[in-house]
Order: sequence, then C-alpha cells, then structure tokens
Amino acid sequence: MLDWTDRHYRYFARLMSANALLYTEMVTTGAILHGRGDYLAYNQEEHPLALQLGGSNPVDLARCAKLAAERGYDEVNLNVGCPSDRVQNGRFGACLMAEPELVAECVDAMKQVVDIPVTVKTRIGIDEQDSYAFLTQFIDVVSAKGCTDFTIHARKAWLQGLSPKENREIPPLDYERVYQLKRDYPALNIGINGGITTLEQAQLHLAQLDGVMMGREAYQNPYILAQVDQILCGSQKAVISREDVIEAMLPYIEAHLLSGGRLNHITRHMIGLFQGLPGARAWRRYLSENAHKNGSGIEVVKQAFQNIQAEVTE
Repeated sequence: MLDWTDRHYRYFARLMSANALLYTEMVTTGAILHGRGDYLAYNQEEHPLALQLGGSNPVDLARCAKLAAERGYDEVNLNVGCPSDRVQNGRFGACLMAEPELVAECVDAMKQVVDIPVTVKTRIGIDEQDSYAFLTQFIDVVSAKGCTDFTIHARKAWLQGLSPKENREIPPLDYERVYQLKRDYPALNIGINGGITTLEQAQLHLAQLDGVMMGREAYQNPYILAQVDQILCGSQKAVISREDVIEAMLPYIEAHLLSGGRLNHITRHMIGLFQGLPGARAWRRYLSENAHKNGSGIEVVKQAFQNIQAEVTE
C-alpha cells in the first residue's frame, strides 16, 4: 500500500471504524534510520496502529522495532509479501519467503527488544515454490522463533514477469490453502488477505480464521469501514454517515493547511467515499479538478458535497 495508507488516509479511516487495526504503508528500515523525514510520524487518533516494515537486516529491523514501540505503535509487521522489483533489489518483501531462516532471525531480533506483537505478512508461495509443503516449512521455521501471528495473502507471487498490480490479480486465489494452514496450526493466529471486497465475505473467512485484511477495497471504497464495528465487532454504536465523516475531516484538513500542507494531500484519499452511489462522479470530478490548486481550502470539499446533493435531488 505504498503511497496509499499514509497518515492522512489512516485518520480518515479511523473516523469510520474504532476497532479495525490500521497498517502504515510499508516503510523501509533505511528510510527510518537514514531518511531525512520522520517516517514514524502518525496521529494519536489512529490507534490501534501497526507499523509495516520492509527490510532483511536483523539489527536494523530491531532498531526500527524499538523506535516504533517507543513511539507508541501497537504492532510491528514484517512485510514478506510485496513482489515489486524495488523491494526485491533491497532483499526484502516476497523474495524473503525463500529465506525462512533469515526471516526467523529478523523476527527474533525484533522480539528481543519490544513487548508489542511482531507479526509477519506473507504469500502462499513464490514462483515455482508454491507447494503447501513450501508454505508450511516457512511457517515452521518462523514460528519457531516466536512469531504467532501471520497474515497470508492467498496468492503466490511471481517475482519475475509480473508487475505488482498483476501480482494482485493474476495468480489465482487459494483460500482453502489458508484455511488448511489454520487447521494444521491451530495455536497460531492466521489472518487472510486477497480479493476480499465485502464484509459478508469477511464474515465467511472469520468463521475459519482469526483475522481478515482488506487492502484495495478499503482504499477504493473506504465507506466499507463504516460498518466494520457493527458487523464484525458487535458494536451497537450507530453507523456514521458519509456527511458526518466529511464534517469530522474538516478540522483536520484546516490544521493540515495551516501547517503548510496542500488540500489534495488529504482529499486524494477521500475520492472513493461515495463509491457506487448517485453523485459519486460529481464528487470525484470536483475534488480532482480543484483540490490541487494553490490556495484551495475546505470550501472545495463543501462544494463537492453540495454538487452531490444537487445531482441527487435533480
């Protein structure tokens, strides 16, 4: 979710669900330790929040995990699932599935210095190494070092020949393999990711697994998060309306603008708020055409919403 689930998106998402565990975009150890910016910055309202790390050096990962714990993150997640060339060249992401001993060493190094959970997100296989035995060997080696929480993207990754986008769509989904993993490792917390687009689907997965991760759907159709607490967590709290989400975002947007930020840094994450509803196109178009302009403020967001209301009442 590079460039997608930044702190602005996560603040927006948290308005709709108090219980969903939010993940940062993947941040490399090099960026945290040597970058010029503060790559661990977040808003306190985002909790519960997991830092998703990319790296393969146990010492560097341990340093970053310790910094994350000191900053108040609720979890550190090691990404062993991203298949992009840039990630492979840095020797992290999905290519690490071929090095379970190294992943285990990384997990162990992080667990030695933090009390918060250290978890792993991975695939069901890579390239021609996609047998169930390959997956279980990976789980065996990594769990032996104390990792008890795995999120499994139910597709294998082709490290050569497919783009990251194609790797999210072309390799077939195999949910049953993840279910079998849970049956064979009942003491582990096993979550699932990949191709999940409704909360009803999430309920079916949760009947057999411990967690469900949504990526693209939660970004492109963010209002799906508004019923997570009620449908999946048993909350009796009323579902927040889209209009109330917008109203709640306005003070946050104003604060961002006062600090020198631009409106489109935030509104780009709000484009899909009305996905599938009458007026959604008017909302998207107005924000896209106006939020990037110099001096744009909250009046752009208000006008975009008024355009929806006008289109719906015509």
